[in-house]
Amino acid sequence: MDYRQIPAILVADAPGLDFLNSVATPVDEEVDWISDGEGLLAWLDQTALVPHAALEAIRNRASADELNDLAARARELREWFRGFVRKRKGRPLVANDLRELEPLNQLLERDQQHGEIVTNASGGVTSFELRANRRWQSPESLLMPIAEALARLVCEEDFTYVKACEGPRCTLMFADHTRGHARRWCSMAICGNRAKVAAHRKRLKEQENG
Repeated sequence: MDYRQIPAILVADAPGLDFLNSVATPVDEEVDWISDGEGLLAWLDQTALVPHAALEAIRNRASADELNDLAARARELREWFRGFVRKRKGRPLVANDLRELEPLNQLLERDQQHGEIVTNASGGVTSFELRANRRWQSPESLLMPIAEALARLVCEEDFTYVKACEGPRCTLMFADHTRGHARRWCSMAICGNRAKVAAHRKRLKEQENG
């Protein structure tokens, strides 16, 4: 299925997990939203991780081969980090887990950001705030907000509540922010509804056989 035919699935409640969910099987066929350079640009646009103007500027400067190579790097990053998350979901991270995050730290080292003081007017009161601005100078810079989202997942989420959807064929993961942490499905409209239908059919069959 062409990734252009269906919007990106953003149900994880954590941008870093949404990145892992950029390959999924929403219906019957697997969809990889970052299967090529244009797919990566479209996914970044939908998730608003990169300003639209920056995406257009890099699209105009970079060749198709450069963007395709960038998408390949993004997929490698995704699958490496997926292994990290799957191994540790459902339990708190520990100090020893930091060693396996070295590839992510190496990527973060190449980020180019600078701070800028700007005004923030609210309710007639003016205040100042420090805003981080990223320099979008090369195609690689598009990986930096992804790396930051993965780092924030590690630093800000309790991995005890990072879960995989219980749908039999679903590969999506999410951060369970619900009260009581009882979330089981990527989406009630998708896997939750399928589970309800399957349970209903099972009950009917049991009644018929009983």
